[in-house]
Amino acid sequence: MNGLEAILTEVEVGFSRGIPGITIVGLPDNAVNESKERIKFAIKNSGFEYPIGNKIVVNLSPADIRKEGSSLDLPIAVGILKNKAGMQSPVFDNFLFYGELNLNGELNAVKGVLNLAIFAKKNGYTGVVVPHKNGNEASFVKEIDVYAFSTLNEVMEFIVRPGAYKKIVHKPQAENQDREKIYIDFSEIKGQYLVKRVMEIASAGFHNVLMAGPPGSGKSMITKALPSILPGMTDEEILETSLIYSSAGLLNNKNSLVATRPFRSPHHTISDVGISGGGKYPAPGEISLSHNGILFLDELPYFKKSALEVLRQPLEDGEITISRSLQSYTYPAKFMLVAAMNPCEDSIGLKDSEFHLCTEAEKRRYYARISKPLLDRIDLQIEVKKVAIDEITSNRPAESSAAVKARVVKARNIQLERFKTLTKKNIFANGQMANVEIKKFCLLDHESERLLKLAVEKLNLSARSYFKILKIARTIADLAGSENISQSHIQEALQYRSLDLHRL
Repeated sequence: MNGLEAILTEVEVGFSRGIPGITIVGLPDNAVNESKERIKFAIKNSGFEYPIGNKIVVNLSPADIRKEGSSLDLPIAVGILKNKAGMQSPVFDNFLFYGELNLNGELNAVKGVLNLAIFAKKNGYTGVVVPHKNGNEASFVKEIDVYAFSTLNEVMEFIVRPGAYKKIVHKPQAENQDREKIYIDFSEIKGQYLVKRVMEIASAGFHNVLMAGPPGSGKSMITKALPSILPGMTDEEILETSLIYSSAGLLNNKNSLVATRPFRSPHHTISDVGISGGGKYPAPGEISLSHNGILFLDELPYFKKSALEVLRQPLEDGEITISRSLQSYTYPAKFMLVAAMNPCEDSIGLKDSEFHLCTEAEKRRYYARISKPLLDRIDLQIEVKKVAIDEITSNRPAESSAAVKARVVKARNIQLERFKTLTKKNIFANGQMANVEIKKFCLLDHESERLLKLAVEKLNLSARSYFKILKIARTIADLAGSENISQSHIQEALQYRSLDLHRL
């Protein structure tokens, strides 16, 4: 695997005279080299005769790409048995083999099976042979034949008599249909009308959000309710997200696809690699696992500065590249960043933040932990106030998530229609527009432009912040069903840069 891209590895097996044993060549890593004894016992315990007296050479090509992981166990074992028995079968020419063996000859689940199935489809293979636990995952790709087996014995019988076995038919996940019911409904949140409005704008335009407020003001609860108003995932988004989870080994027959938007909430002690991805065997990090969904960072200033700075590239480009000595890996990372923080350090841990009223100097010191370049990449920035006791005890019904979601979906459909005309096909929301698209779709009248320029000068906003405000105003206009951005839309968008005042 190179990121999410599967790379074909051809397994060649040769026998010769010499010291008995297996030699694997073609840049194998430790996991591949250690498969020698595992494969030997798997073949014996499956009832096949192992070629004890021969020197076995296994060549993995292309030889200049490092081979990692245990998924080559099955093709190597099949290659040894094919060579020993002189077997012939059309399966060898038209199918890809992928799986890990245990000592009993049973097939264990492996990572990246969905990626393999898509590779097989793109390159004209008839189908794939995978472990039983990965069968439903691979069968999502309907254009190829998927055969899933539990043991090496079953695989060899399939090779001899392919017509005797039925291919796997994909079973949709029933549990995903009701998964949205586990989220908090907006009707359960008392008060906080401004924050809920901000979340509606963020959902409609796929904008990033930063909330600053005292403990108990409802920041975490509101964030957990956010998935209930997000538009459903398209088939393309489901496939993109599932590919990431497949390469991370997070899919199985029960959860063979990611059909609802991810919600990731790592602890502030997470490492740089945990956020970005990588490691000895590069794997997606939290920002890629949040692709097409939400990455929630609670107590933002307590995350390591190096971990936060990792966010800058994916927030700008929608992908992250991890460089290693031998090659680079690129993972998609289009996520909505939602961050929360207290107004100042002295307010943390208090049961009632009114015991400590943060001064402007304390706020500036605390907000200074977040770099200006990162803050500039967060579209919506608001202060969250404590909910008044009258709101908490009120029996007045609040607006439901379903009602908010209807407006969000309507606004998102307007954006999808707008971006159909673009040659750049990877934009589906206002928050993803680059400067070229902003200049095309965010035109202002004279009064609106004058207001925005005045605000930028007064708040000393960066050029990036200027464009962020335009994108927010465009989303507010879409929610209102307005074709043009008016002065009122700019005024509302400017409200959501309040944290900039504490950095002056």
